Amino acid sequence: MAWALAAPLLAGLLLLPQAWWLARVLGGAVAGSGPIAAGPWIAAIGGLVALRAAIAWSGERAASRAAEAIKSWLRQELFTGMLERGPQWTRHRVSGELSSLVVEQVEALDGYFSRYLPGAIAAVFLPLAFGLVLLPVDWIVALIVLLSAPLIPVFMALVGWGAEAASRRHQVAMARLSGFFADRVRGAQTLKLLGRAESETAAVGAASADLSRKTMAVLRIAFLSSAVLEFFAALGVAGVALYIGLSYLGYLHLRGEALGLPLGLFCLLMAPEIYNPLRQFAANYHDRAAARAAVDCLAAVFGTLPDPRQARASGPGSRASEAQPDLARTAHGTTAPPEAWRASARREEAGHGTMPSPQDGAMRGPPRPLSVEVRGACLTVPGRAQPVLQDLSWSLAPGASLALMGRSGAGKTTLLEALAGLRGLDAGEILLDGRGPGAWPTAELRRAVTLIGQRPFLLPGSVAENLRIADPEASAEDLLRALDEACAGEFVRALPQGLDTQLGARGYGLSGGQLQRLSLARLFLTRPGLVLLDEPTASLDPGSRDRVMDAVLRFAAGRTLVVATHDTEVAVRLERSLHLPQGGGRP
Repeated sequence: MAWALAAPLLAGLLLLPQAWWLARVLGGAVAGSGPIAAGPWIAAIGGLVALRAAIAWSGERAASRAAEAIKSWLRQELFTGMLERGPQWTRHRVSGELSSLVVEQVEALDGYFSRYLPGAIAAVFLPLAFGLVLLPVDWIVALIVLLSAPLIPVFMALVGWGAEAASRRHQVAMARLSGFFADRVRGAQTLKLLGRAESETAAVGAASADLSRKTMAVLRIAFLSSAVLEFFAALGVAGVALYIGLSYLGYLHLRGEALGLPLGLFCLLMAPEIYNPLRQFAANYHDRAAARAAVDCLAAVFGTLPDPRQARASGPGSRASEAQPDLARTAHGTTAPPEAWRASARREEAGHGTMPSPQDGAMRGPPRPLSVEVRGACLTVPGRAQPVLQDLSWSLAPGASLALMGRSGAGKTTLLEALAGLRGLDAGEILLDGRGPGAWPTAELRRAVTLIGQRPFLLPGSVAENLRIADPEASAEDLLRALDEACAGEFVRALPQGLDTQLGARGYGLSGGQLQRLSLARLFLTRPGLVLLDEPTASLDPGSRDRVMDAVLRFAAGRTLVVATHDTEVAVRLERSLHLPQGGGRP
């Protein structure tokens, strides 16, 4: 980025000897000098033109590379921030809007770094430098340009206020349309079945028309700013040309001595170049307005933006820099499922709350079981007047098993999410082996705790890819063994392509029971010390339920197991039961 800012300045300063030599060549040609005498000067001018073009090209390339690096880093930090906030934060926001923020709003920063900043630096320094060079040549020309040039940024700033407001409205409309459209696409089948397809199509069309109107408002302001710039630039160049012309004709005598032809040509050649950095600045001024609007949108959702100084302090070899290594690679066309994508599935409330790291493997020796202690836990959720959990206290020894019972809405799922570190308590504490979930390093907690939710989350991809979210190094034999344990091997083998069968979004193409068994198969690819299961047999027939529970209990031997269930047949197979009353009362 430093070279991107310095290159326009260097190329602009080289313009001074180029214009002076060109003025001498033209003055000599008018005075009758031969072409042989002008040959070396023309060669030197050609060399300067080539050198300035090379410098300008390298500066633009450096600015583009810097902008791409900044955008990639910012997207990675925002995505990591979403994962750290957990599913309780993302589930209350429109997924399409979050996608628009990370993709489109961050993309709006490209012009600010690649065009606006270099143009702003050049616009600040080059006109002033050119004016100071012209001052000893002809103070009248210097005075004309130094008085007219500042009017351009002044009026640009006035126009820019309106441009920024219009850009902010445009960015908000774009984010809303992205979320609106994504939600309609996701629910297209439901809308079709309910006969709402045409009305929702009309609603999407109305939102698109509103976005078009806001886009045209931004363009009108951009054209207005260009008109303001060209007016003052043309006024300044015309003033210089008029003054020099009248001086040569003898109508003005403001100099102590006559203005020579080379000096006059030099002033005429430099006059438009003084305004050229300002032209470039004005042409890119809307990039600043778009960037500020995008930053406002990002800050409104994420609260604060990432601090690049912390990234520099952590260094390229830190754990923060290694947390999402594949996110940047996906922007360059990598087709392999990125680790960040897998991480989002691990944190999804409908799937695994915490998952082991790939290097841990899946079938290596029994892990250390965790003790669980809940002390005076109180927890409320948005939209409910009464606490979901209130003054809840219980403990579970390492390697023991517990059934969480209670009616729907009693807080069983909420408690499991709190045990997995996906929710924070309003009061009280949860201790896993004597430490709260927040005191565990994230990677260690994901290795130690596995949560299987009652609403399975599957990514678009093959059956094998969805299972390898739990263990990316698992072989086909490991996957089939895990599927057999979950009573899913038979129907997976019957699929057209077996493990390579492609699933749609959210597992479209499979029944609810098949999805639950497929998600449960991930459990048998992990090595947790604490297993949290939320209604693992709710969609199974009694025979499949018993076989699945046999497999779960075999797997949980030597591990701590907590199962939320309504089924008394499941509860009696566990060592203890805890009934959560409705309304957050004491159990």
